[in-house]
Amino acid sequence: MKETSKALSRRLHLPDFATHYFVGQGLDIGGAADPIGQYGEVLPGMKASRVWDLPDGDPQYLTGLADNTFDFIHASHMLQRMPDPREALRHWFRVLKPGGHMILLVPDEDMYEQGFWPSRYNHDNRWTFTVFKAKSWSPVSLNLIEVIQVLGALADIRRMDVLGGSYRHGLPRFDQTLTPVAESAIELVIRKRPQDEAVAGGRINPDGRMTPADVYILTGLKVEAPRT
Repeated sequence: MKETSKALSRRLHLPDFATHYFVGQGLDIGGAADPIGQYGEVLPGMKASRVWDLPDGDPQYLTGLADNTFDFIHASHMLQRMPDPREALRHWFRVLKPGGHMILLVPDEDMYEQGFWPSRYNHDNRWTFTVFKAKSWSPVSLNLIEVIQVLGALADIRRMDVLGGSYRHGLPRFDQTLTPVAESAIELVIRKRPQDEAVAGGRINPDGRMTPADVYILTGLKVEAPRT
């Protein structure tokens, strides 16, 4: 199934995807068969999305693309195909602008591979993923919490979700992504912190003073003016 299209109906019920994540000029890594750019009419903040697939060059290194070029990076079920997922993440993050978002989908090893390696369902897969396990049945299992640490202080995790809401654990083993509903995946959204924010150790509101009128407009609460 086309996983980007499948994910759209879920994402449309989560406002951040339209208002914060898919905003501006994007790069869709491996998206030729099912590009996010085809949904511009329902993602109005997305100005354009360039597809980068094998004819464009190695998707792990993105050679020829300058640093800090794109407002968002989208990669649906590509990270598990990379020879070195950590190196791929470094380069995907490299071309992302500060303040932009990287949106990733990877198969969850228990819902997709279901205890077997090599993969029964996709022979291009080199790795399996989980959010975190102390022990895995997979000899090539990667914990996402550990993998993304390669991005260092610039990584601001905005979303990490195991997409099992439409997965049926009671069924015999088969590739449930062939159904119209099951995603069998993990979704990860990482914002790239601007350098000054990384140095400060977080996202901090600017200094300033709000008047009682400002507070009332925002909260509906009446406060006394500060005494001078």
